[in-house]
Amino acid sequence: MDQAFIRKLTDIILTNLNNKDFGVKELARESGMSRSGLNRRLNKIINKTISQFIREVRLQKALEMLQNESVTASEVAYKVGFSSPAYFNTCFHEFFGYPPGKVKKRSIESPEEDMLTHVTARQEQKRPIQQTLAFSKLWILFLSVLIVIVAIILYPKILKRKTLDKLRSSGERISVAVMPFQNMTNDTSWNIWQKGIQNNIITSLSSFPDVLKVSQTESVNTLIQSKDIASYASLTRSIARTISQKLDANVFIFGSIQQAGSKLRISAELVDTKTEEVLRPFEVNGLNKEDSILVIIDSLRKKVTDFLLISKLKEGISPDMQRYDYTYSPVAYRLFLNGNEASGKGDPATALKLYKEAIAIDSNFVVAKIFMTSHYMFLGLYTDAKARCLKIYEQRDHIPMIYRNNVNWLHACLFETPHESIKYLRQDLQSYGDWAVVYGLIGSEYSKLHQFDKAIPEFEKVLKLCKEWDVNPSYASYTTLGFAYHKTGQYKKEKKLYRKAVNDFPGNPDVIFRQTVLALSEEKTKDANDYIEKYKSIRKENSVTEASIMTGVADIYSDANILDKAEEYYRQALLLEPEKSVRMNNLAWFLIDKDRNIDEGLKLIDKALKLFPDSWAMLDTKGWGLYKQDKYQEALKFLQKADSLKPVYSQDLYDHLEAAKKAVANKK
Repeated sequence: MDQAFIRKLTDIILTNLNNKDFGVKELARESGMSRSGLNRRLNKIINKTISQFIREVRLQKALEMLQNESVTASEVAYKVGFSSPAYFNTCFHEFFGYPPGKVKKRSIESPEEDMLTHVTARQEQKRPIQQTLAFSKLWILFLSVLIVIVAIILYPKILKRKTLDKLRSSGERISVAVMPFQNMTNDTSWNIWQKGIQNNIITSLSSFPDVLKVSQTESVNTLIQSKDIASYASLTRSIARTISQKLDANVFIFGSIQQAGSKLRISAELVDTKTEEVLRPFEVNGLNKEDSILVIIDSLRKKVTDFLLISKLKEGISPDMQRYDYTYSPVAYRLFLNGNEASGKGDPATALKLYKEAIAIDSNFVVAKIFMTSHYMFLGLYTDAKARCLKIYEQRDHIPMIYRNNVNWLHACLFETPHESIKYLRQDLQSYGDWAVVYGLIGSEYSKLHQFDKAIPEFEKVLKLCKEWDVNPSYASYTTLGFAYHKTGQYKKEKKLYRKAVNDFPGNPDVIFRQTVLALSEEKTKDANDYIEKYKSIRKENSVTEASIMTGVADIYSDANILDKAEEYYRQALLLEPEKSVRMNNLAWFLIDKDRNIDEGLKLIDKALKLFPDSWAMLDTKGWGLYKQDKYQEALKFLQKADSLKPVYSQDLYDHLEAAKKAVANKK
């Protein structure tokens, strides 16, 4: 109901898009609610005021137009209902973090500068922890995230794919034998279709010789005749298996034609030749009419062909990812896998685009929707992520059980706390056994809570499973575990871990970041300086701005508790971009949190808040500074506002808010 309500409001705004006078009063009137009632409901659902919601809908539409149409920023400003291009530019820059003129010029490569929406400095500093295995080659994701055929789900733990899994790992073609379909009706006129369906499926499968090796009709039927079978109705699965063995087929298709009144059903089973185990059942129903048979057959042969093609596409992917399919379309599945690959390479924007294309082909592709929503979340596009999450969450009782906890987890990430997230992830492990990506996500949730001692064994299980499966972990598998080791003082384990990470991901800036922090913490200054130069060089090659590079180096020194150097680099970054709020907040947070210069930090954050008055992270910085000045009541006001605006859970904010509440109570 909430999602439908938000959709209704969005449609009303879009209908009145070019009306610059359309505002809070008009939206309340057209939605049939009072202004105060609408405000309360919006605040409850998405933590936004009516005016914020209207502005963000307009801005999201503006971004879409700038990306997809040949229009200027000024034209877009008027088309989406802004009173002037100047005001539009200001709002756009505040919301997305860059001016509208740069929309088409930007490529989302930099982990800080090229976010599609405004990301605060504090969020940037924590990205190594928040970047879960949802984007790894394990999940590859998920989210990650978290999710080809409906009937596969009927086999609870998806354990009935051993034959196809073996073929995938060997790189061989899947060898298939198709039996004539048995006429199980009392109408002999259907006998002609026993071979008709068989021929149709064989022709379809033979169109993919690079993937499938198909026994031809004559070979199959000659062997059947040698068994002295009076009619195809006498053909048993056991005999079919023997014939399939003689043809050296890995699997065979065994089916029947059935009739019930005006209904016709054609069923088929994909059977393991070696074990005679049914790997996948297929069924198509239609009207008992001669002109319907071709439609039914076409539907069946497409299901069989697509399933086998999707099975082949899984070649080489991890056991984690083989749980995620649930689409009839090999094209959609290929796009999904390509999206996962882009994500694993640290290109979430391309991944997002590919997931969208997969969903456009198959609108029922649940896992692609979950992964796409996860990517919106990790890119900081929380408005989009929440809206899409609510839509999936509303339908959770109608999706396969294996994906239901993924949906619950996603909802918990956006609307609840890590405690609920961990609960749902644990339920996945109880239901489906070892699942590397789930262990990684649990570790990340514990890290969000700053419970690094609990995060470590979860991250270690990921690496253990990767080794057992003979697949490479993602770089995030190394950096998140390394961060947890560092926080718990386990430097020897951390160093050993990075040696493996460098072999798998040479030149990865996140790995180098963590190596540098470790070297500084161990007072190995020369090694640290070498790492820093390498870090700067790689980020320059990736077209990252100088200010962003300075911020990254400052973060390194801050993590290593070398505060003078950290402050030096934060100030350099601000000098390079003196009007950018993210730089102000970086330095302000550092000065306040590290007790370097609280008064200066508060002056800086006041300036930043004039640009972004509703930034929850900046409000947190302000509240924390006031708390440190013993202005507890004022601090509580800013921290409570930050809490009402935060898009996702923040342990720092939670700790600050609790401290302020306690201080106010004690003072009273």
